Amino acid sequence: MLSLTLKLGFYRQPSVWIMSALLMLFTGFSWPLAIGQSKSQIADWLSNPALMSDTAILLTIEVALQIAFCVLELGKGHTCLTKKSTRLIQKLLHWFPGILFIPVFFSLSVAAIFHWPGVSFPLIAWSLAVAEGLLLPLTVLGMKRLLPEKEARLELLFMLNLLIAGLGIVATVNGRTAVEATDNVEWKALLTILALLLSGGVAGLLLHFFRPFAKRRE
Repeated sequence: MLSLTLKLGFYRQPSVWIMSALLMLFTGFSWPLAIGQSKSQIADWLSNPALMSDTAILLTIEVALQIAFCVLELGKGHTCLTKKSTRLIQKLLHWFPGILFIPVFFSLSVAAIFHWPGVSFPLIAWSLAVAEGLLLPLTVLGMKRLLPEKEARLELLFMLNLLIAGLGIVATVNGRTAVEATDNVEWKALLTILALLLSGGVAGLLLHFFRPFAKRRE
């Protein structure tokens, strides 16, 4: 959700409302599929290491696209990024909000239906849809007020996706970690996460110190 909110922060307000309306329609019309789920089936999915590993790979791909957006957005206007193909990729990544928020909102619908048994399924789904459609633009607006600088939001989005990538690597390396306790420490996965966090921090510091020099040259 935080990644989606930060990404929508780079959209104009009408585009944010359009995205919220699409999400509201998805939540409202997904109730026939949501009522077909069961707690035991969801528990089986969560306890399936192969499925969790596949999900982690999909997560890593999406994170890579979001990081590519951060890099291209940061380098916007540089001579090395003025090719038509690069600008086209930049626009495509700009309008790519992500796909993993879809199962997140779908899981909210399933949880809401389980939480209020006996209540009309369409009523629950559309009430949740209206709430999401109103809260998402307000959350994006609040994020812009909290972080008015575009560079700060871009850096936060970059760091957040690095953290998500690290968690995806851990899940891919040891898929049983999510369902089975272990006393062994996965040092490779831990060092990979630390390396990603350290590289992101160094990149942020370099960007902070060298941006004034770049502006002076311009």
